[in-house]
Amino acid sequence: MFKRLFFVFRIAFAWGVAVMLFAALYSGIPIIGRFEAPAILLGFGTMALVIAGAFSHLHRVKLIAGRVDHDTLDNRQKRLVEIPFEAGEAFDLLDAAVRELPGIEQVDSARDSLQVRAKIARPRTYGEHPLRRWNPLLWFGQPRNQMLATVTPAGDSGRVTLICEPENPAWSDWFLVDDGTNYENAEAIVRAITRRVGERRRGEQASATQTAEQKELTEAKLHLLHAQVEPHFLYNTLASAQLLTRSDPARAEAMLGHLIQYLRRSLPSAEEEMSTLGAELERALAYLEILKIRMGDRLQVQVDIAESLRATPLPAMMLQTLVENAIKHGLEPRTGGGTVWIRARADDAGVAVTVADDGEGFNTKTSGTGIGLKNVRERLRLRYAGVANLSVVANFPAGVAATITVPAQAPSRSAAHG
Repeated sequence: MFKRLFFVFRIAFAWGVAVMLFAALYSGIPIIGRFEAPAILLGFGTMALVIAGAFSHLHRVKLIAGRVDHDTLDNRQKRLVEIPFEAGEAFDLLDAAVRELPGIEQVDSARDSLQVRAKIARPRTYGEHPLRRWNPLLWFGQPRNQMLATVTPAGDSGRVTLICEPENPAWSDWFLVDDGTNYENAEAIVRAITRRVGERRRGEQASATQTAEQKELTEAKLHLLHAQVEPHFLYNTLASAQLLTRSDPARAEAMLGHLIQYLRRSLPSAEEEMSTLGAELERALAYLEILKIRMGDRLQVQVDIAESLRATPLPAMMLQTLVENAIKHGLEPRTGGGTVWIRARADDAGVAVTVADDGEGFNTKTSGTGIGLKNVRERLRLRYAGVANLSVVANFPAGVAATITVPAQAPSRSAAHG
């Protein structure tokens, strides 16, 4: 209550001094000074309207802010807002929030200096009142407010300094009120910034959740694909070994030995996401040795991988997928068979692992559905966050070459999910 009375007293005192000065000047004029009654009535009327306007301002501020104190009653409002984005993003977010402010008339934004200035029409809070033109609190007031916002870089965030005030100079605050409009503007901008930051955070969380779900779905599809492929491969291998036990027991024994080696390398992979190039190469070679027994001279294998590169981290079963593609779509459809090359090279971009063949190449009969290569690309995207890739090109003079390029060091789990 004391703050309210003091505010009304301050406004009334300022206007009272102004009215007395006017009355003194009025009475000092020889001819006009004889008619003091009109001056007295004008003075009392002015003070009545001033006090009524001050109480109206108090009431509206109470409705808007829910409290009445020095901060809410002040015509000039200042806010400090921390935006958890770098300065450029913080400025863009601030600029968009300001442009959606009700009554905005003019916005001047300078991205280089990280400043936004705006003019805001002052709303007619109580409509067109019959005594509006006689209200002294509106005689010298401007019909607009103004705003200045500055973004200060602070590491990975931006600190916004927001000032909302009338267009009138500061001394006019002794005589004029803004009906809480600058408090409204400051709070509206802060709410808009908070809402936009919240939307960005929810979008990031939704994106992270979607990425994690996509990764789980991809891994599930991959395991399903393996579950579909492995029984056929095992059935064909065991059937071939059974036939060889009658005609060529030594080859049958070799095939079963390679099958055991292949299974030894394959079974742990169901629980392990990452492997090494060396381990994946041993798995692929065991698979190719089994096929060499089945295909005979139709299949040739050449490996060119330095010992120093075999410790390179590589997602499990990825090399195997490229080898299976080379056999299934490249060499098996070809009567004369062909050769599979497995190479690895290191450079500044990482380690490039290539599986090439001289088979049928790109054509509609052997292209398949592309599920295997699609899974490889998706796993690389999810695991390496864009720093690994798969390229598939035509091999010269025939066949296809598929190359996986991965970093020499495996990414952390948090980086892969980011």
